[in-house]
Amino acid sequence: MTMFQLAASAIGDIGLAAAGVGIGLGLICIGSAKGIGNIAANAVQAIARQPEAGGRIGTNMIIAAALIEGFTFFALLVAMMLNGNVGKMIEALTATH
Repeated sequence: MTMFQLAASAIGDIGLAAAGVGIGLGLICIGSAKGIGNIAANAVQAIARQPEAGGRIGTNMIIAAALIEGFTFFALLVAMMLNGNVGKMIEALTATH
């Protein structure tokens, strides 16, 4: 038996899949927070070096942050949709094998 089969027999297929979706949601949030934090830090450094370009830098920072937030929202929606259909996916996978 593989480790996945042992874990699936102990936890159950649906619980294991739900745990995977939960881990994915956490990684999505961590990644977006890291990206927006990097954008903000670099924008502040750029404005400190060249204060006269602060308006343009701020505008570009807001656009980049909005793009990251849009991607994050899309990824969260996909993960939540997968969470609702996890049981069906597992049944389909086990029925074919």
